[in-house]
Amino acid sequence: MTLPALALVRRPVALPLGRLLTTMANALLAGLLAACTPVADDGPVVLAASSMQDAMEDAADRWAASGHERPVLSFASSASVARQVGEGAPADLVITSDSQWMDWLAGQGALDGNPRPLVANALVVVAPASARTPPSLSAFAADPDGGRLAIAEPESVPAGQFARQALESLDLWKLVRSRIVPAENVRAALALVERGEVPLGIVYATDANASRKVRIVQRLAPATHDAIVYYVARTGVSDHAEAPALLEFLLGARGQAAFAAQGFTPAPAAER
Repeated sequence: MTLPALALVRRPVALPLGRLLTTMANALLAGLLAACTPVADDGPVVLAASSMQDAMEDAADRWAASGHERPVLSFASSASVARQVGEGAPADLVITSDSQWMDWLAGQGALDGNPRPLVANALVVVAPASARTPPSLSAFAADPDGGRLAIAEPESVPAGQFARQALESLDLWKLVRSRIVPAENVRAALALVERGEVPLGIVYATDANASRKVRIVQRLAPATHDAIVYYVARTGVSDHAEAPALLEFLLGARGQAAFAAQGFTPAPAAER
């Protein structure tokens, strides 16, 4: 079972209305999760970063095939899922695409145990599949009339933060920052490129691999940004009997095979 993804309203710090809308969005998602709180025939509830969608659907199928109830899955940006867990949403596991949001959750006392590194990812530049001669990122940045660049929201969403780091490392951020289209999560950024609304976007390699509507123009060197490592943890409100076993499944060989099939790589040994 998969819950519908909700668009989290970005929250300007100085705007009370923004905080109100964010709270309303959080409450709505929490209500949906509450309606789907596991009963006897439901598996554990998992809140995961949107870039994990294909891999987690595959992992959930493999878990169910081994005789367990399929997990209830919901996807949004790491910022969104972390905030939901921080506000007590009835979830059993949470997965984010960086350590910062896990550290924040730990500081909130919202986790049961320490976060554990799950998998790693990479950044790529993508263009619509129909584009015959898409520009390189540097050529795009040098052309003020070259259009806009889609990335995830760079202030709070990890994919957007990594993209900004890469652009800064390449000395391109100042050239493109006024042309950025900030999407609420990395899948939303990918969708803008798929629809041809922007000529280029920066997304995770796994998202690009999952789409037939984009082509990879450039792979960004890992040295241009922080390591992209996903973390998983059990929430402090988890009470599902199978949550610990599902956590170990995702970290084990069968769960890791599902992630590898979608293009994720093992988390660096130093993170484990």
